[in-house]
Amino acid sequence: MDDIKFRFKLPLEGEMENPDSFTAEVYAAEAMAADMDPWIVFDSRRTPRAEFDAWLESNRPSQISRYGDEEGGKGPVGWIAVLGPNHCPSGGDVVGLQESWERLLASGRPVNFQTVKEMALNHGVLSGKWLMHLDSGFKLDHAWECVARAALEGKISTVKVSPYDPKSEGKQVICAYNQNFTDESEVMRLDSVIRATGVKCPLSYKPDVYTYLGIYRNNRWKLCPTIYESKFDLECVPRRSHIINKVTNLEVT
Repeated sequence: MDDIKFRFKLPLEGEMENPDSFTAEVYAAEAMAADMDPWIVFDSRRTPRAEFDAWLESNRPSQISRYGDEEGGKGPVGWIAVLGPNHCPSGGDVVGLQESWERLLASGRPVNFQTVKEMALNHGVLSGKWLMHLDSGFKLDHAWECVARAALEGKISTVKVSPYDPKSEGKQVICAYNQNFTDESEVMRLDSVIRATGVKCPLSYKPDVYTYLGIYRNNRWKLCPTIYESKFDLECVPRRSHIINKVTNLEVT
């Protein structure tokens, strides 16, 4: 569990398109608090697949409280996660990355996508994730089951979902990971896998380097916290995603 906690520091409210005035620092603090709390994890590398259905049923994300239930003897839950059979902790030098970031900020040089990408490449911090924001309830639980089964089958390396948080305005987020945000074809393949499970909601893609460096909504560098946006076209035959690169504002598919 410790390895995924170290690797995955993801925001919940920080990624939502809420018209609020919170700063990136507030979102970063909330994300870190979630990472520090216990996770509910199904590790398919160690747990028999025969136990998955019962685990899924007893850990529906819309029914698991972020802050627990003191009267019921249940503690807080940071995330619910499924590790696929091909899951492996990300490499990369996160500490070195953050030190380089501090030097960049101190230098007064411009902060933009290219400078952040260059640091990510230099330090090997290349993982990223597609994010799915959904209203808490049946649709969320169904979408979670779809991507969780894809992870169990080895089609996605790792997926996770936030538990129910009354402060998040009834929204929860599902995250599906890939290894290299700089490989556009790999990012597109993951979108295809997610869509093949039946998920049709809009997706947004965020590299983990942004998370490690505290680049959330309302950040001081005016960087958009996500770099791709995917909308599923129900009118198109065959049905497919329309994906926009938010750095270049060009359509990828």
